[in-house]
Amino acid sequence: MINEAIRSPNVRLIGPNGDQIGVVATRDAIVAAKENDLDLVMISENADPPVAKIMDYGKKLYEDKKAKNEAKKKQVQTKLKELKFRPGTDDGDYNVKMKHMVEFLDHGDKVKVTIRFRGREMAHQDLGVKLLQRVEKDLEEIANVESRPALEGRQMVMVFAPKSRKGK
Repeated sequence: MINEAIRSPNVRLIGPNGDQIGVVATRDAIVAAKENDLDLVMISENADPPVAKIMDYGKKLYEDKKAKNEAKKKQVQTKLKELKFRPGTDDGDYNVKMKHMVEFLDHGDKVKVTIRFRGREMAHQDLGVKLLQRVEKDLEEIANVESRPALEGRQMVMVFAPKSRKGK
């Protein structure tokens, strides 16, 4: 709330330089703000009496928006990368896909490992489980298992998330 929108009869006033002025009638505080070509801005409504500060409200909005955008820039977006295997995936293909998984995890992305069963392969789901256990064992140094192997239709899915690097 700013200026005339403030309904409290008295406010604890903070001056434009940050100095404490004390408890003042709200209309006197608004007059003091207008004399300085500034606004009376409510800082804390829950206090007794409420706290208000004399400041440039437009500048405050601009700085808040700028700080919000700056915080947004520093956020890291994690993506979910998917790698697909088949129960009969051979060692050469497996190693290439493992290299890609390590790159994705080092970059901070999550990895979804999917094993697709076709036709009679559905009868040999144990091969898919063994493959996912092998992947889990190979990635245990750099990744945590976020979701255990689950069968979704004709696919078995497992998700890995990178381990926290805060300790390093």
